[in-house]
Amino acid sequence: MSKVVTMIPVRMASTRLPNKPLLDINGKSLLQRVYENVKKTVPGDVYVAAGDQVIVDECQKFGAKAILTDPKLPSGTDRIAAALKEIDADGSKYDIVVNFQGDAINVNPQINNELIEIVEKSGCDIATVGMVFDSKEEVESPNNVKIVMGLREGQKEGRCLYFTRAAAPFIRNPEKVKNHDFYHHVGIYVYKASSLRKIVSLPVGVLEERESLEQLRALENGMVIRAKLVDELKLNNQAPADIDTMEELEEARKYIR
Repeated sequence: MSKVVTMIPVRMASTRLPNKPLLDINGKSLLQRVYENVKKTVPGDVYVAAGDQVIVDECQKFGAKAILTDPKLPSGTDRIAAALKEIDADGSKYDIVVNFQGDAINVNPQINNELIEIVEKSGCDIATVGMVFDSKEEVESPNNVKIVMGLREGQKEGRCLYFTRAAAPFIRNPEKVKNHDFYHHVGIYVYKASSLRKIVSLPVGVLEERESLEQLRALENGMVIRAKLVDELKLNNQAPADIDTMEELEEARKYIR
């Protein structure tokens, strides 16, 4: 049985929505709601990897365990790795690390249990999530990251060969190809603990720098990423999955109780 820890990276420096983690949603902070969703769903310990003391203080109010990390860390991956080092310095305590975003108030944490199982069964370094794109416009937008996977009809999980902002893979002979699906990468990650430590110790990759996609660092260094295709991620279909704007905050307040 793997020893699992979930890390929720949280920092206050949101430019679009100031003080986002502490915003009230029907009597509880955004952070508290995310933490409680994870705590009741994913096995093992749950920690908040905090970028600010005010987040640690908030966690103490509702009984969450928090670890204060350097606010200057460049990414959530670096933040959870720093927090892991604080609680498991020699790497003997945990086998698997779940990275659950601190604003993912309406993302179903159950998907992480499926990703944990993929890491356990396959031995891959990282497991993540994909969804089939609905439209050509979504595929062509560089804001939407595509996963290149060789999935046959009916397959829902496979090895990630590449991640890109381009529309890929190109279909040379569409009349001969059965599967025309393009896969949208959803930034949910479950890591082998040793693989997480390795990733943050590596220099920024050549392709990572070109595409501005952190996961390419792992691929450039021979690490294995597998993705699970899902049809739905939300707990409540009417509410936004996460919160980045005042409009999304109001929608969350309307539907999340």
